[in-house]
Amino acid sequence: MLKAKLVMTIHNFRELVAWQKAMQLTKDVYVMTKAFPTNEQYGLVSQEQRAVVSIPSNIAEGAGRPTQKELVHFLSFSLGSAYELETELLLAYELNYITSEQSQQINAKIVEVQKLVYSLMKKFNPSREE
Repeated sequence: MLKAKLVMTIHNFRELVAWQKAMQLTKDVYVMTKAFPTNEQYGLVSQEQRAVVSIPSNIAEGAGRPTQKELVHFLSFSLGSAYELETELLLAYELNYITSEQSQQINAKIVEVQKLVYSLMKKFNPSREE
């Protein structure tokens, strides 16, 4: 009964700090990518935006699933997208599309979201390997 209760309480994904932080990160990345060169509109801009949108979207989708296994599955997609975004951010910095300060600020938010999502995964799948 405890397991069922845990899954039931997560259905309100808007209350999850991980989702809230991921939504803010999404807005920040959209603002940041507005300044990228126009020739990157269908390249790095599109890729970063798809990756960042995937983070809160998969948290929400997982929260709506009926089992913990499904929830953790979607959280793993979210975590993967966060790591993908981190890589794309490094590339944007290497290509001089963003400053060192921008890179550090956004990266700190990405790492925070990664930790929050990972913590949720551990909470709902305690047997997960470290």
